[in-house]
Parts: sequence; C-alpha cells; structure tokens
Amino acid sequence: MNTDMKTNTQRVAFLGLGNMGAPMARRLLGAGYELTVWNRTAAKAEALVAEGAVVAASPAEAVADADVVITMLADPAAALAVADTMIPALREGATWIDTSTVGPDTVRELAARLPQGVTLVDAPVMGSVDRAATGELLILAGGDTGEVDALLAELGSVTPCGEVGTGAALKLVLISTVIGGVALVAEGLRLAEALGLPEELARTALAASPVAGVVARAFATDAYFPVSLAAKDVALATATTDLPVLEAVHTALRSRPELSSADLASLRT
Repeated sequence: MNTDMKTNTQRVAFLGLGNMGAPMARRLLGAGYELTVWNRTAAKAEALVAEGAVVAASPAEAVADADVVITMLADPAAALAVADTMIPALREGATWIDTSTVGPDTVRELAARLPQGVTLVDAPVMGSVDRAATGELLILAGGDTGEVDALLAELGSVTPCGEVGTGAALKLVLISTVIGGVALVAEGLRLAEALGLPEELARTALAASPVAGVVARAFATDAYFPVSLAAKDVALATATTDLPVLEAVHTALRSRPELSSADLASLRT
C-alpha cells in the first residue's frame, strides 16, 4: 500500500459500496486519498465514514469536487441511472473510472454522454472480494489511464486493452470463460458421482488437469460472486454473438433461483 501521502492529492469520489466497491474504496482511503463516497443504501457507507471518508447524499454531490470518480455498480441499468444524475455535476478535467461490468455498448453510451474535458476509463476488474481487499485485482483498462496510474496501482495490476470500451469487452471474454468453467466443473463432479467415483478423487484429478484454475475457483472459500451477477455477465456476452454453450450456462444459472445470492461455487451443490 502507498504510504506517501504527498502523492495522493487527487480528490476521489467512489460510488457503489457493495461487496467489491467497499474494499476497493477502503484501499484508497488507507492510501491517503481524500475520499467521498455514495451508495444507494446509505448504511453501507457508515464503516468507511468511521474510517475517514465523507458521505454524499447523491451522486451529483459526491462528484462535484472530485478529480477522479470511480463507479462500481451492479449492471447497465444501475450505471445509466447513476450517470443521469452524476454527469451534469462532473467538473472539467475529471477522470471517471468505471469498474462495473456493463459491457462495451453501455460504456460507449456513457462515453457519448460526457461533456468536453472529462475522461472516461472503462476498467472492470477480475478478482473477488479477497483480492479487492489486498489490492491484487486484475484491472482491464480501456482508454487513457495516465492521470490515474498511481491510483489504479493501489487496487491491482493494470492490463491496457486499447480504446474506451475494450476493457469492458475483454472482461466479458474472461468472466464468461470462468463462469462457464466453474459450471462445467460442477457438472464434472456430478458425472463422477453418477459413475461411482469418490468426489475427492475426481476433485484431485481435475485440479491436476488443464482446468486447474477453474477448479480452484469452484472450491474457493474467500471469494464472493453471486450467481445472479454471474447470470447477468453471461447474458451480456450472449447478447453479443451466437454462443450456444454460454447460452446453456445462462439457462443453468437462471434455473437455480435459490442460489441467486450465493457464491458461484455453490453450483457444486
């Protein structure tokens, strides 16, 4: 974590303090950034306020004096709704970093709404709450990050993807592949059970196979990615092109409403 307070003179507004947003905001607060926060459910800001953040009553109030605005919102509808109230209040010279997973079409729509002098970076992240807390996220950045490189370094490592929208595009590729892989591991274990194989034997063999990474995610205990958001992300991907395997994964995710708020690993149950 950066402890040189003199380098953190940017005023930051963080909007969206859910499971991912709260630990990300806490990283910046701990690094010495002047932080204003907003969340639709105001109670979620209380812990950060106790640690030194300032809470705003609205998105517009949060961003009015910010040099950098970061949003971590659930879906395209939430991102567009917040943008409606936030964009008119953005100051000239501000940089908006959208870390939400909303797809490239929504990112381009947001970019088209911006006034002159405001920069948008789409920077969705790979990694769950554990990596958010330790600043080890993989940040997929579309657009010019030059003004916010030091800030992003507090959150994780940056992969430059190209122009605005390319970070959002690569995020769909990566997250859809991971979700599909976890769903496949769950089915592989059900197949092993049907064939009379011990679960531990199947799990150990899968973990030593080329799908080791998704096996690790399928059994992760420190991560949290709700099945409902996984279904949302896969839906963004399948709306882009013909993806029959992912369409089947989406159907499987939506068929388990009892797991909606449970972590993706719950597909094994």
